[in-house]
Amino acid sequence: MFCSECGASVGLEVPEGDNRPRHVCTACKTIHYVNPRIVVGVVCTWAGRLLLCRRAIEPRVGFWTFPAGYLEMGESAEDGAAREAFEEAGADVEIERLLAVYSLPEWSQVQVFYAGRMRTPAFCAGEESLEAHLFSWGEIPWGDIAFPTIGRALRRYQREEATIGK
Repeated sequence: MFCSECGASVGLEVPEGDNRPRHVCTACKTIHYVNPRIVVGVVCTWAGRLLLCRRAIEPRVGFWTFPAGYLEMGESAEDGAAREAFEEAGADVEIERLLAVYSLPEWSQVQVFYAGRMRTPAFCAGEESLEAHLFSWGEIPWGDIAFPTIGRALRRYQREEATIGK
């Protein structure tokens, strides 16, 4: 690994005033922090049906998820979730509320999921999706959901919608 500031080699050391090893430049002493990635996504609906995408990329190619991916620099979590819906499913989504936050230290991720509604019924499979489909609750392919947190967030959404509808 090389320093992005001066090009010298980087080594692991505990910087003064810190309590854990960091990547530190051997020449200019710039600390290169390696922090968890933030994943953003949105459970989006149209007319009571949920938009899911079949993954075209690893990990879990061929499994279903709602639109989600890594937050980009310079965007809010809400904007990132809406962008992912457009990129993965061609959907124009209005973010309505925060749905769930999952901390996954074993994956070095924090996942932030929202509830949202599609502004129009238009959608299509994006570059990272094999297909996109609107599912009723009874049609969701629960055995083929890509990741445990996706299933948890879908169930949470279902519970919240049942409570909101009362």
